Amino acid sequence: MIHSFIAHTSPGRSRVFALVRSPADELEAVTTLGAGDLHLTGELVSALNSFLYDRDDSALGKVLDRVPKPVRMAAQQYLRNRCEPVMGAFTEYGPVEVVREAVYFSQIDAELEEYLESAYMIGLGIRMSNERLRDGGVGWVIRLLNDEVSVRASAEPRTWALPEGAKLARTWTSRQMTGSVGPVRGALQVAVDATDQGRWVRIHTLLHSRYDVDFEGSGTSEFVVDVFDSPIPLKQRGE
Repeated sequence: MIHSFIAHTSPGRSRVFALVRSPADELEAVTTLGAGDLHLTGELVSALNSFLYDRDDSALGKVLDRVPKPVRMAAQQYLRNRCEPVMGAFTEYGPVEVVREAVYFSQIDAELEEYLESAYMIGLGIRMSNERLRDGGVGWVIRLLNDEVSVRASAEPRTWALPEGAKLARTWTSRQMTGSVGPVRGALQVAVDATDQGRWVRIHTLLHSRYDVDFEGSGTSEFVVDVFDSPIPLKQRGE
């Protein structure tokens, strides 16, 4: 995945690179600005990084129209070949980072609920799924992200892409809650019920905006529970 664009500038040129995480950090050359266009370096890098988030061809095009044609063509070719959109990977402030990788719980209980409540209260993004243990039990793996990703008011409430080939049985969101149960407990109850039926479950959070334009930072934080028409996957060896 393209994490960000950066530049190395010397007196005679600016070389623009993409920082790729796959999973180790690597640099890939994108294009080079000559001595007469060094003043455009910051603007070009900023526009490329904004494109990772908003995919706004018009805004990027206004910057690319100001650089030499070979630079424009190289940047456009790189974006076309190497820069597919990744759901839930960016906010307007930059890439979404993992702050806590693979925390395991052996069951849904008060300890797990308190862990999620704490993360939710301080605005961390949550991704959680069940897995079948080799002794036949079911465990839960949780990954925490540094931010919740926003979606537009009219968009599908999802910032975690569905696994390729997986068939959804149902999707529940905390907007569907009734009564006094909070979003964390509501999501966990749906997860427990589906797990008891032997179903694969994934939970994640997002910020659902009130708007379709300028939608970042205004809305309601929600839990999304995907229940798949698939058995609980077996825990991978070595995890």
